[in-house]
Amino acid sequence: MSKGGASVPDEEWERFLRESEAGSPGAPEEPSARARMVTRRLRDEPDPPRGWRTHEPPRRQRGKGWYVFGLAVVIVLLVAVAVAPGRIVGWFDGADAVDTLPLAAESERPDGPPAQEGEGPLPTQDEPFAGSPAARWADGAAGIHLPAPRATGWMSEAEVGKALERSRDFLVAAALDPAVLGGERPEKAMALVNPHQSDVQDYLEKAFGAPDRENDPLLLFSRFRSADVRPVGDVVKTRGRIAFREGGKGAVEVSTDVTYVYPVMRASGDDEVARTIVRREVVMSWDDPAKIVIEPGTFSLVSYKVDTTNGGCGTSTGYLVPAFLADRTTAEGGDGPAVDPYDRSTPIEERMREGDGEGCDIATRS
Repeated sequence: MSKGGASVPDEEWERFLRESEAGSPGAPEEPSARARMVTRRLRDEPDPPRGWRTHEPPRRQRGKGWYVFGLAVVIVLLVAVAVAPGRIVGWFDGADAVDTLPLAAESERPDGPPAQEGEGPLPTQDEPFAGSPAARWADGAAGIHLPAPRATGWMSEAEVGKALERSRDFLVAAALDPAVLGGERPEKAMALVNPHQSDVQDYLEKAFGAPDRENDPLLLFSRFRSADVRPVGDVVKTRGRIAFREGGKGAVEVSTDVTYVYPVMRASGDDEVARTIVRREVVMSWDDPAKIVIEPGTFSLVSYKVDTTNGGCGTSTGYLVPAFLADRTTAEGGDGPAVDPYDRSTPIEERMREGDGEGCDIATRS
């Protein structure tokens, strides 16, 4: 169920699309070759400076009874302030007073990157997001904000709500499905892509047959080679949003911008935890079947871009290849500008214009 709007059953949705296609005058057009693939891979700094990924905000345990005794805590604090105000001020005036509350959903582009919070512990199997802004992010699909639907283009409010939900379903199937993360083909995600969009179908065939720089499955999907790495826990932290507008020929164009944080460790059993950070911008077109040749319940891809930190640089294996400390000690350094992988204030394309689009940039944190 999308926020702020209703949805319709799958059967009614598909029946509506079939009826729209059957009753439309003239022959619908084949979807044009609109997909645009842009990629940049960032590599963790081989010899990071002290404090690069060494801080975790102090964690505050929140049990079920926290709000029950919250009023009593406030009363105690008021009494304490009256008795010894100097002590109380010191509690909140130190460098360790860091906000650890979960962030509100991202409904619009932020003004800047999350604050650099100083030194802290490295990630562990128990705390895989330690020292990372992602510690305050939501888990999985909950971190992908859906706007309230409204009637747009050829769709009613309820139909737009369904399109938004299915757009998020694609992101989940492409970047959060445990089987896909383990290296399997993203069949559920690919089933949502318009099979009549020939350029995209060619890309998908090549990407999973003989991946290369131009036909890389990582442009749309997150995959690790299970023989090399395994996930730490079952949580992927996410932050992002979905927006929509009327596109060409009355289509509903859905834009998505989401960052995923994957904690992983070597499959061999090494205790070290590393993080791979992937940000994708994917634009989908929910086309009017009276004007575009499209199967019910599928969308046409307009564009897709990816920005990856610690997922491999200069490789085209079709899998994310995270580096661990030993790898970074022996690897060559990046040759691009320093970038913050948690900075969501700049579109991927604009960030790329700051560099030359080639080589390996230097991540300021992981």
